[in-house]
Amino acid sequence: MRMKKKNLWLYILCGIAAIVGISALSVLSARFDGEAAVRVNIPREATKESVRDSLTGSLGHKYGSLVYRLWSVASGDASASHGSYLVEPGASALVTANDIAKRHQTPVRVTINSMRTLDDLSRRLGSRLEATPAQFRAAIDSVVSLDSATVKSEHLPAAFIPDTYEFYWTDSPRKVMEKLLEARDAFWTPERLEKARMLGLTPVEVATVASIVEEESAKRDELPVIARLYMNRLNRGMKLQADPTVKYAIGDFSLRRITGKHLSVESPYNTYRNTGLPPGPIRIPNKTTIDAVLNAPSNNYIYMCAKEDFSGYHNFASDYATHERNAQRYRAALNRRGIYR
Repeated sequence: MRMKKKNLWLYILCGIAAIVGISALSVLSARFDGEAAVRVNIPREATKESVRDSLTGSLGHKYGSLVYRLWSVASGDASASHGSYLVEPGASALVTANDIAKRHQTPVRVTINSMRTLDDLSRRLGSRLEATPAQFRAAIDSVVSLDSATVKSEHLPAAFIPDTYEFYWTDSPRKVMEKLLEARDAFWTPERLEKARMLGLTPVEVATVASIVEEESAKRDELPVIARLYMNRLNRGMKLQADPTVKYAIGDFSLRRITGKHLSVESPYNTYRNTGLPPGPIRIPNKTTIDAVLNAPSNNYIYMCAKEDFSGYHNFASDYATHERNAQRYRAALNRRGIYR
């Protein structure tokens, strides 16, 4: 009888061990069944409760709760888990909890392109990283130039090179600026600096020309032609008479037709009234456009006008009579379409 009781307890203990083992195995084997990767952000001021809510809200109640329990055992310190974590489909709950507990953040990719204003840049950074757009805007105002001097406010758009960057979600605005400036300094190689010098331009002036060129055309094959045209005008001491600078001065890039009232606006950016380059770039130019300026092939063009077929391309001319004929065709096309603004 005593032997039977021992065997019974042995069976019970084995059963309990089996249940515990199966439960542990299910925990260890639990995986995220989402169809796409999900990012979980844990702010600096997070509490244990808000961590739980973030996990269950982003990852689903079942998987998120399991990750939360495992994280609580491993750490449970919300402040030490401050960061952003990407959870891929199939990720085990144990690995996810461990990454958060040990603050193994996943970098955030931020693409900076097609930026007209510094506020656009601030909003892009603020939408992808923890700091606010206002905090990024303040950091932008403190950036330095290639020679380590404080950048003039009108030169600031030349301080950034559009590209795709990787940051940690928690990176401070100052750290983000440092990385962006490192990329700018790396872009301006000795070869590019020498090409700018041969053109008689500083990097900021190259970026200024590039910003105008970029606003003039979305056709990449035209950019070097337009860049050389504007440098031809600069070299001849002619006013640039670039419509995008007028739009910038007015603050309305949606204008499709520039008229006399627009051309008379008082602004240092109005290149119909002022000779030479405007005070700084009218947008943050792309690398390809900067290179289009630095490598622009020679031509004799000093006039350009949008083609009357509205293809986005331009008619170029080296004399005013030809340019006026091109302009008349374009004005007639605008009138036929009822475009007066």
